[in-house]
Parts: sequence; C-alpha cells; structure tokens
Amino acid sequence: MRSKWINHAALPRVTPGAISRRGFLKAGTVAGSGLILGFVIPDASRLAEAGDAATPPAPNAFLRIAPDGAVTVMVNRLEFGQGVQTALPMLIAEELDADWKQVRGELAPADGAYKDPRFGIQMTGGSISVAHSFTHYRETGARARAMLVAAAAQRWQVSPEQCRTARGVVFGPGGRQASYGALADAAMRQPVPATVRLKDAWAFHYIGKPAGRLDARAKSNGAQQFGIDFTLPGAKVAVVARPPVFGARAASVDASKAKAVKGVIDVIEVATCCGGRGMAVIADGYWPATQGRNALVIDWDTSAVEKVSSVQQMDAYHALANSQGTSAMAADVGKLAAAPRKISAVYEFPYLAHAPLEPLNCLVDLKPDHCTVWAGSQFQTFDHAAIVATTGLKPEQVVLNTMTSGGSFGRRGVPTSDELIEAVNIAKAFWRGPLKVMWSREDDIQGGYYRPSHVHKVDIGLDERGGVLAWNHVIVGQSISAGTPFEPALVKNGVDATTIEGVGETYALPVNLSVHHVKANVPVLWWRAAASSHTAFVMETLLDEAAHAAGIDPVIYRRKLLDGKRPRHLAALDLAVARSGYGKKKLPKGHGWGVALHGVSGSVVAYVVEASLRDGVPRLHKVTAGVHCGIAVNPLTIEAQVQGAVLMAVGTTLPGSAITLKDGVVEQRNFDGYAVARMPDMPLVEVCIVPSNDPPAGVGEAGLPPLAPAFANAIFGLTGKRLRKLPFDFGPA
Repeated sequence: MRSKWINHAALPRVTPGAISRRGFLKAGTVAGSGLILGFVIPDASRLAEAGDAATPPAPNAFLRIAPDGAVTVMVNRLEFGQGVQTALPMLIAEELDADWKQVRGELAPADGAYKDPRFGIQMTGGSISVAHSFTHYRETGARARAMLVAAAAQRWQVSPEQCRTARGVVFGPGGRQASYGALADAAMRQPVPATVRLKDAWAFHYIGKPAGRLDARAKSNGAQQFGIDFTLPGAKVAVVARPPVFGARAASVDASKAKAVKGVIDVIEVATCCGGRGMAVIADGYWPATQGRNALVIDWDTSAVEKVSSVQQMDAYHALANSQGTSAMAADVGKLAAAPRKISAVYEFPYLAHAPLEPLNCLVDLKPDHCTVWAGSQFQTFDHAAIVATTGLKPEQVVLNTMTSGGSFGRRGVPTSDELIEAVNIAKAFWRGPLKVMWSREDDIQGGYYRPSHVHKVDIGLDERGGVLAWNHVIVGQSISAGTPFEPALVKNGVDATTIEGVGETYALPVNLSVHHVKANVPVLWWRAAASSHTAFVMETLLDEAAHAAGIDPVIYRRKLLDGKRPRHLAALDLAVARSGYGKKKLPKGHGWGVALHGVSGSVVAYVVEASLRDGVPRLHKVTAGVHCGIAVNPLTIEAQVQGAVLMAVGTTLPGSAITLKDGVVEQRNFDGYAVARMPDMPLVEVCIVPSNDPPAGVGEAGLPPLAPAFANAIFGLTGKRLRKLPFDFGPA
C-alpha cells in the first residue's frame, strides 16, 4: 500500500544534487511532519534503461521521524517472508541510534528513488537485499542522526561534538536532552551532511543481534494484509480460463451458462502468457467468478503451438547430452581416455513449480487519467513500465503499490510482467471500477513459469590417488534469461549464466563445460537458487563419488580440493563438521552421514546430515549447517532462512515433486499431485553461523542447493546406490 504518513504526489520533483553518487536529499518539508530523508540513485545500467523510460521521479523518503518519535523506514524491496521488513530498518536504526521499540518498516511503492544501488532497478531477488543496501541504508540513518544532533546543538547553543545520542534521544551538556520526535521538525531544516562516518562493528547495538520481526505480531494475529486480502469498496473479482497448452487460443466459446450464474457480470476475452488467449469471468466475488468459469464451454485451438511431453523431452535431452554444446568453460579433456579410473554419470532434473502459499493476485483501479495497482511485485521497475505501456498513461499517472506477499521463490519476478499486463487488460475491457484478478492454486501450478528441466552428462577421469585429471560436463536445458531485459547481462557468448552457475566454481577442478540451450513451449523462470538448485546436486554428489573411489573421507577430500583458496567454504565446512560430531559421534544403527557445501550470492552453506532408510524410504533426521554470510545482520532471520531452505530442498527429493507435461498440458493441478515437504518431513536443523565482520552476503537462496546432495550422499553410504535424479529415484539403476 502507499505510505500512510506522506502524500507522495505532493513531494517536489528534485534532481540529484552533487552530494555524492547516491545524492542524499531531503524529500520535502511539510509543517509538523517531522524529518523526512531520502535519496536518488541515478540510472546506471542497461537494465534500468530497458525497464524504466520514465523521467527522474521525485525522491520518496527512506526515513521519517514523526513528532511523536515514531521512526518509519521505507523498505525498497518486496517482503515475502524473507525478513527484509526487519533487517533493512535495523540498518537505519543502528546508525540513527533509534529506539527499536519505535521503529517500523513499510514497503515502498514503485519509484525510481527506490532502485537497487548496484542494479539500477527496483527489485527483490538473488538474495541481494541486505547485501546491496547495507551501506546506503546505514548512511541514511547516519545522516539523519547528524541532522538531529545539529538541531539539538543549535537549540542549546553548543557544538555538535558536545552531544551524544542513544535510543532516540539526543543528550547535551548539563543534563539537557531532547527526543528525536521533539527535534524532527528542526532537524528537517538542517543541511544534509555531505559525508558521515559509519560505526565500526564493535560499536553495533542492533546489527548482529537477534531481533524479532517487526511484522510478526500482525502476521500472528491476522492483522497483516497480504495482496490477496486487500480490496477496495465495490471492487469486482475476475478469474481467467487460460488455455491448457501454453500459447493456445479459443476456437469457440459458449458463455451463456457462465453468464447465468448469479453474481457473474461479464465474460471478456483476454491475452494470456506466451501469446495465448483466454476468457476472464468477472463477478461480484471470487466464488461466483469461479463458478462462472467452470460453466464456460470452450473449444481450445492448440494446432499452432508446440505440445511438450516430458518423456519425449527427456529422451531428446539425453541424446543432446552426448554431444558438446556451446562452450562455457574450457579445459583439456585429453586425459579422459587413458585415466586409470573413470566416473560417468547422467543426471535428470524436472520442471519445478514455485507454489508459494499465496497464489498470484492483482488489484487494479483504472481511471481515464490515473491507474493504481496493488500487487506483490519483485520487479517494480519492470512492472510499473509494463502498466504504463498497457494503459497508455504517463509514468506519473501510474502508481504501483508493493503488497506483502505470502511467498514467491521467484514466481513474482517475471521480467515480462505477464500477470500484471493480463490484469490491466481485463480492467481496460471492463472499465467499471476497481477490479481484482485472482489465481487459484490450480491456476498457479498449471499457469506456467517453472524452474527449467535439465539433463547433465559428466565424464570424469581420476588418477591412482583419486585426483581429478579431466572433467567433461554437458548441460541441456532452456535459458531463463533469453528474450528478457536481463539477456545482455546474463547471456554471454551464447551461454546463460542462470544455467551454469555453480559448476566449477568451488573447487580447483579442470572442468570443461558446454551447454545446449533448447527451446520449448514451456515458460521458465528462476526458482530459488536458480541454476545452483541442480548444479550443486551434480557437483557435490560427484565429489563424494570421487572421494569414495579414492578411498578418502569426503570431508578430507573436499578440504584438499579447496586448497586453501576458499576460506569461506573451509570455515563453513569446518564449523558444520565440528558441531555435528561428524566422524566422532556414534550414530544410531541404520543411520549414516552425508556432506555437501555450496556457495550462492556470496554466502556459503555446508551441511552435515544424518539420514536413514525406513521401510525403504529415505528419512532425514538431523541437519547441521555451517553458514558463512559475512556479518549476520539479524541472526534470527538467517536461521529462519536456512531452516526454510532445508524444508524446501527436502521437498525436491520427495516422490511427486515434479511438473510433467503430456501433449502440452501440465499434469499436476494442486498439492495432491505436486508434492511439497510438510511438517513430518522436517528434520532437526541446527544453524551455526561463522563469526565475521565482512560485508553481508545473501542468505535467502544459499541454504537450498547443498541439502539434497548431502542427503543423497548419506543414502549412498547406507545403500551403495548413487542417486542421479531429483526427486529421488529408487528404481532399477
């Protein structure tokens, strides 16, 4: 939602000053409004140019200190459970010396002022939120603190050096003191400091300390409004009958029975993703809209689109994997043929749905000269531009409000903004007041945008002591980035980084890597940890296999290959090993150890797991995580992220955790057909964070990739069987 404390439209349009590259400035003065501080980040990348052609926007405030002392921090990301609505306010509160009890976070609307300082677009993804905002959020707090101190010093006729701050109060000589709220209006009249000194780590009061989430109470008592909860008076609801095959269209439609359903207002044809056309049913509420959709009689024309079938697709992928693709990483493979020991393996990974708890939804209030949209957007810059283009309005006539979302894992980060374009087009056709477009669980699981399916083929040559002489690696799968605004940055020399990330990065290995980027009529998107969700499984199970072939303990083997050049990896591995009791603690009969580690977004997670087979079914009992993520801004958030990643990763191993297609139609519809991990699948998880004062790295994705291979490695130790597929396949080798 839009800010409750400031009229964004009333803010003056200001161009960036010469204070610094980030151009800190005050966001406008409103009598009695307190201190409002913001900054503008100039467009600095091709991504920004591709996604936002708007004129420079007015700088919305990142921070407001109200006269009553309340400190509101605008969060320039999407909060969908990862904790940024707490972690980012912690950064400002630290340098501001705020009273944490008076701090709150609010999600920022789409606006150029809120662009990521490194990527040049407003977005959430890639575990970058805290890492990229660590400095500029702290600088905002430090500048506001300096302005408050200056205001107090001026009032008391003393020098700023004679003042100190603590918990939302400025203290001066002779026992004088003033609350931030009492000083806020006067502070607003102070110049913004050109430079500020940030605290050293030893002086941190909030950063590095466990902090309960600011939104925990609202989420616990039901007060929190997610996108699916929010509506406007008189708003109607639309649901869409989308074609069963991506890109198909309706040959004929009989809407008479749908229109006869009580509460149904209209049935409208609408463009859907991949060039398809569907039918939107608009009604007084979700139930009549759904009943109306069920009553539609549609003859779908699928003649002009490819009809993917998973079985045939995998056969084609296997055939392609036998040949070299586009080179992504070159190394000599001449030693393969004569190597004294060899490993040859083929891996399969299916399409995966994101399946967030809250399906997609979007509320559109379209008027002739203005459009306001409420949605859980991961790419506000792209989505705002798409709404502008679809409505034909000017950028300043479109407001996109960021709503708290119940999960995403990448699903709300579609560069082509399909679901928002669809919703706005329905609103344009309807044109009778606010309209809320809602997706059901079935719509979500069958509606497209999946983690791509892949096949990996790897041939390894080992010497007599288990050293890797040659490693030939071929990957087959769709490109996520091709055809999106991210293609120039992520596709280099015909290879998409979102396909190969995680191969040959951790260990000193002579990897020769090539890729076949296939095309298929299945829309694909990043899924938690992107490529690492499959590449880590291949790398870490093969490293384990090589260690066993050499007769070397898998932990010792990994340490040797890390060769002292990966201190974060070593620290995470050593911590997990030490805390788990690996190699020292006696496990219960029938239990076995598994080890794996992987790095994503600058963080490294190492897992040591205890697993067993119960009636032939793999069971994970305990997971010990060693996490190196730089400085831990909020240890509780890191612990929660790793725990959640463990459970999600366990889900990828379960039978039925795959999206499959037959004749172009997705076969799974709901959680009865698409398996996700549930509470009984959750092991005991101990999260151990490596102490560090390095800049923070991303954590949201790092915990997922190494879990499944650690689990698979434990199962090998118990059964002698190498698992080459996700989900786990215990059929004939």
